[in-house]
Amino acid sequence: MVTAIARPAGRRTLRVATAALAVLGLFLWWLLSPGGAPSRGGEVTLATGVPTGVYARYGELLRQDLAHDMPELDLRLKRSEGSIDNLRQLASGSAGFTIATADAVAAYQARGEKGADALRACARLYDDYMQLVVPKASRLRSAKELGGLRVGVGADGSGVQLITRRLVKAAGLDFGKDIVPVRVGIDRMPELLRKGKLDAFFWSGGLPTAAVQHLEERFPVRLVQLGDLLGALHRQGPPNRYYRSAVMPADAYPQAQDGQAVKTIAVANLLVTTDREDAARTEGITRTVINSRDAIGRQVHAAQKVDLRTAVFTDPLPLHEGARRYYVSEKP
Repeated sequence: MVTAIARPAGRRTLRVATAALAVLGLFLWWLLSPGGAPSRGGEVTLATGVPTGVYARYGELLRQDLAHDMPELDLRLKRSEGSIDNLRQLASGSAGFTIATADAVAAYQARGEKGADALRACARLYDDYMQLVVPKASRLRSAKELGGLRVGVGADGSGVQLITRRLVKAAGLDFGKDIVPVRVGIDRMPELLRKGKLDAFFWSGGLPTAAVQHLEERFPVRLVQLGDLLGALHRQGPPNRYYRSAVMPADAYPQAQDGQAVKTIAVANLLVTTDREDAARTEGITRTVINSRDAIGRQVHAAQKVDLRTAVFTDPLPLHEGARRYYVSEKP
């Protein structure tokens, strides 16, 4: 009698064990298959910018917040020459995330550069403001007066040089003939201006940029308005639709502005990745970017402009699936 009862129990145990092994097998297949399991951890590289720029400082602070929110993630920071260089690093696989201006992304797409179709956005961050810096004694009042001068135009591969070329054209000047372009970044331009080796330099960055702040503390400088170029800039064609009129508040660089607001041109920055990036990891990084606004904004004032309501406006890029999941989860 005991034997008669034991046999069905044994068969049931065997069936349960077999089913469990089947489920385990399916789970392991899902876990190991490409794109199967969410991967919030691992090593990821964020391409930023030159050491004295806002991109670099923003990256450092974001890494600190990610270490708290996603301790399983190892975020590495990598310097670059700016937006165009950043996008090329994404395409080559040497970076998984980066920051780039919307106009640089559009230019990258228009040229059909490697990996352009794979670019995806996580968030609209803050605006870059175009800044034309000259010695305070300079008589320059408009970019239209730059003819014959030595002008810092940003390093090759930078978003600064991209917009500087367009601004010089909007001013009625030929970039290669009418000015003496000095192709260096914000890590070198302030010192060259201070030593008299530059007459002016262009910079595109969040407000305030530490390198310009440090310069105004050591050397009398002034900011030249660029608002008179917006119409001519837009007339150059659709690629320039990402530029808008803006005003640098009087306290952005108090000594350089003498308490006066300065009219200029702004363009949005985007946090960019590719369609190859894991959705769960992208969702987590996007969440930290939005939630860390106040903490980062206390040290990088531009980051105070990061906002959940505007972060989804990432034209010309579609949202990455992971970022989209985050924004959907935040809907009331």
